[in-house]
Amino acid sequence: MEIKEMIESIVRELVTTMQAEAVKKPKVLYIFCDSTAHEGYTDHFILLRNHGIQYDILFLDGITSAWLGMKKIESGGPGKSIAVDEFAPAPIEVPMDYDGIVIPEIDLDNAGRAALGMKGTVKSEIIFSALVLNKFVLVGDDSPGLKRADRRTLRTLELPKPFQKLFDYYKQEMQMYGVEFAPAKSLAEWVVRKCADTAVKSTEPTADSSASPIDQKQKLDEADVKFEGGLVSAEWVNQQMKSKRFSKLILSKGTILSPLAKDMLKEKGVDVQFADER
Repeated sequence: MEIKEMIESIVRELVTTMQAEAVKKPKVLYIFCDSTAHEGYTDHFILLRNHGIQYDILFLDGITSAWLGMKKIESGGPGKSIAVDEFAPAPIEVPMDYDGIVIPEIDLDNAGRAALGMKGTVKSEIIFSALVLNKFVLVGDDSPGLKRADRRTLRTLELPKPFQKLFDYYKQEMQMYGVEFAPAKSLAEWVVRKCADTAVKSTEPTADSSASPIDQKQKLDEADVKFEGGLVSAEWVNQQMKSKRFSKLILSKGTILSPLAKDMLKEKGVDVQFADER
């Protein structure tokens, strides 16, 4: 009887695996500072499951190592091991198995490393490789910039103003490279939208197939954004990209476009035109 049940279990597992391979579901990775940080995100995981999105959770065990299930991952560095067993991937390999990376909290150190393209920690290496692989990276926008362990040790909840300004600068730089920021409580909703957009892009027809040039122009016109002020800053661009998707930015004559804002718009493929050029 036990043998029969074992065979039945194996057959069911094989059938389940074959079905999963036939219809690949989107999969994301949540990275948390420690094994208790995920407890406030139960509703996120319920929402992801309800939309057919799979997820894994990576628990950081300090700055340079982490746990993914039963596998321990360690950040690469001079004289340091990358994986402590033969089954654990290197941090730079981790994003290859996911459609996107979600980091509810990021600190000043990891934000600086990511902004400068430096490696050395699990978060910075995963962000780097995910962006290189054109995977989306979502980060909590309301992170205090201090690690959970630092907050406990120093008994403070926020950075002093000079470090906060530096943290905000690093976040702008990360956005220029493709990292997206959203309120931590809304990250799961953003994941659902990102996965839906990816699915639509993979199935939508090319420009010369079904839609006529007139229809395509109407769609672009619907996505236009007009700016009437005197200076387009990176902060304004960031807020606009959070609230809506647009493909063209129309500026009034004499409007100044800051270099960082220009780079962010170029990175997102947004066409910039002045009103008298239309």
